[in-house]
Amino acid sequence: MTGAYNACVDLLDANVERGRADHPAVVSRARTVTYDELLGEVRRVAAGLRAIGVQPEQRVAMVMLDSVEFYATFLAALRIGAVPAPVNPLLPGRDLAAVVSVSRARVLVVSAERASEIDAIRAAAPELTDVVSAPAEWDALLSVGDGRSDTPYPTWEESPGFWLCTSGSTGRPKLAMHRHVDLRRTADTYASAVLGVNAEDRCYSVGPMFHAYGLGNSLTFPFAVGATAIVEPTRPPNPALVGGLVRDFEPTLFFCIPTFYAALAASDLTPDTFASVRHAVSAAEPLPADTYHRFADRFGVQILDGIGSTEMTHIYISNAPGAIRPGTSGRPVPGYDVEVVDDDGQPVADDAAGHLEVRGPSMAVGYWCDQAASQRSFHGDRMRTGDMYARSDDGYYTYLGRSDDMLRVGGEWVSPAEVEAVLISHAAVLEAAVVGQRDEHDVQRPVAFVVAAPDAMVDVGELEALCKSELAGYKRPKRYEVVPELPKTATGKIQRFKLRAG
Repeated sequence: MTGAYNACVDLLDANVERGRADHPAVVSRARTVTYDELLGEVRRVAAGLRAIGVQPEQRVAMVMLDSVEFYATFLAALRIGAVPAPVNPLLPGRDLAAVVSVSRARVLVVSAERASEIDAIRAAAPELTDVVSAPAEWDALLSVGDGRSDTPYPTWEESPGFWLCTSGSTGRPKLAMHRHVDLRRTADTYASAVLGVNAEDRCYSVGPMFHAYGLGNSLTFPFAVGATAIVEPTRPPNPALVGGLVRDFEPTLFFCIPTFYAALAASDLTPDTFASVRHAVSAAEPLPADTYHRFADRFGVQILDGIGSTEMTHIYISNAPGAIRPGTSGRPVPGYDVEVVDDDGQPVADDAAGHLEVRGPSMAVGYWCDQAASQRSFHGDRMRTGDMYARSDDGYYTYLGRSDDMLRVGGEWVSPAEVEAVLISHAAVLEAAVVGQRDEHDVQRPVAFVVAAPDAMVDVGELEALCKSELAGYKRPKRYEVVPELPKTATGKIQRFKLRAG
């Protein structure tokens, strides 16, 4: 046990104490709140949760869109020692019910837009005693706590803090259990060392807050220094909406995902749309070099691509200002140790494919009620990420694919990411995904799924000629399918298992 530490106090109360009380904490088209105003609301929510019987370490499930109420619920739960557990609000009711039930949450806070799923969730999660719909029942939650204590619970750095759902890109999501200090650790490493976040920054994340990436972008990083977060609840977003928010609110830090960067580069937004942005960040999927160049050429802003995970709370390998190598994930973030190893856990040579392992200060302690998954992923103080990587001799890491997405063709490894990068370099292709499927001889072959760029037609013959000129024979797709869209999680990760299943 270490000294007293509460993440809510660190990220919210401390800003008021150091003179940021009147500085905007959260701005949106619907509402703007200062740090002092948000602290007041968090205190009332904390007292309200206590009033309805929430105890330390009990879960508070959150099926919420990005909003001031999201901030207040998440921080208030931390404040009283409870465990906020944000869930993807776009999941169908059946899936929402499954996650809430497994979490054994006692209280559910749900955005009005998803209130229609409350009955389904209640039926599957009998341990729920209270459900609060925001904003319809928000005032009642605030009022029930009036006159009751909002004193922070005496947690410490290692105390149970918050649970995050993995994205489900490979199937059923898992609940990664994090400590109070894990948020602060990402601010002290990636946000400080790579982005140089400061109090005058304005952070806008296209990625939503229920996910680790968006939570860091929209809460941890701005609140760690008293900066401002820009939020927008609309899901899914579109280039016109995002471009309008960027023009109106002028973020200095812009966080997005590769597929949406491609959509922005192909949109009709004006070239000066991102003039206020000093750093653009990408994660969730590898950023193809061609997408990097299209966006940079279109808007004059370079993208810092990196890799992070729910289990590590945020990004742990990243390109950095002045040291960008398009097509790579960059180099380890200060504070994190990464290694590429073979099947036996031994380091591989430079430029050789291997499994990526990471060690760092923000790692989850395991998965809730999933011992088998915890034992597969967590090995002492290291985590096997499930990603295949190669490291260059000067320390840049290149993504090859998920371990279970890598293809073995004719005894040779095929990286889906390598083939996809070639396909995306064609002007008519907006997105691509390559998976393995068995042919008529039961031999695994690469199959390419491509999405056409706006107002473009994909000529399969041209793609075949391109791959023939750029790839060895065994790496070339056996078949090409032009599809209107790729199946993705809410955080933008391609669900390749759906493509493999046909």
